[in-house]
Amino acid sequence: MYPEDCRYTKDHEWVRIQGGRGTVGITDYAQKQLGDVVFLELPEVGKRVNAGERFGTVESVKAVSELFSPLGGEVVEANAELVAHPETINTDPHGKGWMIVLAPADPKAGDALMDAKQYQAYVESESK
Repeated sequence: MYPEDCRYTKDHEWVRIQGGRGTVGITDYAQKQLGDVVFLELPEVGKRVNAGERFGTVESVKAVSELFSPLGGEVVEANAELVAHPETINTDPHGKGWMIVLAPADPKAGDALMDAKQYQAYVESESK
């Protein structure tokens, strides 16, 4: 259910590290909890964030939620297409629903996050 090439946080963000860059989004579980996403606020390119720090906001018909960075680093890309069409988060959270790309301060920091099996177990334990 959750892509094996990603790492996951307890805040339900994912990061896919490839070629020294970390692509970040929210998980399928998170989008289901939110419901229909109607608005997205992302940081500007060049902003520096720390691991666990707020980098944006996602708003749905149910709630407004803060987005937290799984890694520290510099934002090198923000998904402008997603800002224009935030509903993509509901249909493709692990693909076209990516939010930002980071140049991680420590590329190995992702190793400390949950893998797909650990995240699945975490979600199941939260659902009980």
